[in-house]
Amino acid sequence: MADVAVLGAGSWGTTFAKALADGGTDTVLWARRPEAAREIDESRRNTRYLPGITLPATLHATSDIRAALDGASQVYLAVPSQQLRELLREHGGAIGPDAPIVSLIKGVEAGSRLRMSEVIAQELAIDAGRIAVVSGPNLALEIAQEHPTAAVVSSSSSQTAREVAKRARNDYFHSFINTDVVGTEFGGVLKNLVALAIGIVDGVGYGENTKASIITRGLAEVTDFAVAHGAERETMSGLAGLGDLIATCGSPLSRNFTAGRLLGMGYSRTDVVARMEQVAEGLASVEPVAQLAAAAGVRMPILEQVRLVLDGEMDPRDIAPHLTTDDEPIQE
Repeated sequence: MADVAVLGAGSWGTTFAKALADGGTDTVLWARRPEAAREIDESRRNTRYLPGITLPATLHATSDIRAALDGASQVYLAVPSQQLRELLREHGGAIGPDAPIVSLIKGVEAGSRLRMSEVIAQELAIDAGRIAVVSGPNLALEIAQEHPTAAVVSSSSSQTAREVAKRARNDYFHSFINTDVVGTEFGGVLKNLVALAIGIVDGVGYGENTKASIITRGLAEVTDFAVAHGAERETMSGLAGLGDLIATCGSPLSRNFTAGRLLGMGYSRTDVVARMEQVAEGLASVEPVAQLAAAAGVRMPILEQVRLVLDGEMDPRDIAPHLTTDDEPIQE
C-alpha cells in the first residue's frame, strides 16, 4: 500500500510518479499493460516511454488498478483525456472518500467539451474542492532526467492545492499554487494547439521569424479564450500559460509539436495518429475548443487554420501567411 497512486504509465505519468517518489512519497503507478508494470517494478525502467531513466526504489507499479487505489491518500490521473470518463466510471468507487484527485491531463473531452476537472467532478459527483490540476512547462523526459523545472498546482481549495504541492516537489521539481483552475487547465490545453501550428510550419520548412510570430499571436489567442471562460489574465502570463507555451512549442520532445511537424511534412491526420507513440492531446482538442470559442464569440485564427490543415482543406504550405497576418490591420 503506497501513499499516493498515479494512474497511467506513459511518459508523463511515469515521470510524475518518479518526481513524487524522489520527493519522499511512497508511490504506486498503475500501468494498463502487465508487462510494463513488471518492468517498472522489477527493473526500475520504463523503456518504451523513458529510455535510459532509472526509476527510484520507492516507486512501485501494478496492472491491478484496484490494488493501486487501495488506501491511496492522493490519486493522480495521467490517462488520455478521451479515456478519463470511462476509467472513473469503472473504478472511481475505489478512490478513498477524502483523497484529493489530481488531473495531470491537458485535454478537453470531445462531445461534452468539458475540462478534465469538470469530468472528474461530474462523473464522481464530488465537490470541486477535492480536485486539483497540474500544469506548466513540463516536458516529461527532461524532468525524468532531473532538469530543474516548475509547475502550478491549482484547486478551488487552497488547502487541497497546498497538500498536493507539498507532495509534488523535490530538488529538481518545484510546485507553485493558485486557485485559478480554469486558467491553469486551459493553459495546458490551448498551448497544444499552438504547438500543432508551430510543428506544421516547421515541417513545411519555415523559420524562426514565422514561429515567433505564431507563438506571440498564439499567446494572445490563448489568453482571450481563457479569460472569456472565466480565467484570470495573469495566469496566462505565468507558468501554466506562457511557460508551458514556450516549452511545448520549442522542443521536439513535445508530442504536439511532433504531430504538427508530421502534418507539415504532408502526412494526413490518420497517418499522424498511427505514427505517434503516444497521444498528442492537441489533435483531439481542436474541435471541442473551436466549438467553445465559437460559443463564446472568441476569434481564434490560428486554431481555425490548424483545423483546416487537419481536415485536409488547406495545404500546410499556405498556413503561415494566414497565421501571421490579417486582411485589415488591427491593434496588437
